[in-house]
Amino acid sequence: MAGQADNRAPYAKIAAHYTELIESGQLEPGTLLPSIKNLAEEWKVSTATAEKALRKLRNDGLVRGIHGIGTEVLDRPAPMSSGSQRQDRGRRTGSSWGQGERSDSHQASVVPAPADVAQALDIAPGSDVVRRSRVYRDRHGIVAHSTSWIPGRYGKLIPQLAVSERLTGGTSLQLISQATGHPISHRIDTASAHLLTPEYARLLELDADDPLAEPVVVMTAKFVDSEGNIVEYGVDLGGPGRTWRTESEVSP
Repeated sequence: MAGQADNRAPYAKIAAHYTELIESGQLEPGTLLPSIKNLAEEWKVSTATAEKALRKLRNDGLVRGIHGIGTEVLDRPAPMSSGSQRQDRGRRTGSSWGQGERSDSHQASVVPAPADVAQALDIAPGSDVVRRSRVYRDRHGIVAHSTSWIPGRYGKLIPQLAVSERLTGGTSLQLISQATGHPISHRIDTASAHLLTPEYARLLELDADDPLAEPVVVMTAKFVDSEGNIVEYGVDLGGPGRTWRTESEVSP
């Protein structure tokens, strides 16, 4: 966020800088990063700090060390992210896209709530809900197929939600919060592995006649406002070869 002090350790700042360059595609696979000595000089840090930054990039699977040559950028699909992580990203940057991602196939309509969706939203089965879907992609293919289920009353309040286009003016959660005056107070996330079904294969643009042997990651997120109303239920299907990755600090 502009104007906010960056209190991260120097090695973390260096690693974050190169992570952004790698994930955005500005540093292509096979590119060699600066040596430890050159990193230390460029960032005005010790060689131990520069080495720690490169070690973090290796631990994150972004680069590999080649003996006698240097540190090489790897080619790998970006991990999928959950609805809650996309919410965080949207709040910070105004966009739910990850580095190097784009979205397409935006579809929206008002439909009767399926039983599982009705249960998640705490409404009667068959009630009107807005179903919004989109596909997130990067250079490797589909990152995730994402579906948002929103109670119909919010669709009446915000007609844009039911239009098959990318939202303008904010994410669905931001638009709902602005319209109701009730901020999102908490969320509930789940992650599980599911065998590939014909429906999942269709959504992920896979060949249903030649199914994958491994399961796909299915993630859900329920978003609740400050009045206790469930305003959205999101379901993300991870693309082939995608994993869910999170990172947090651990206090000593």
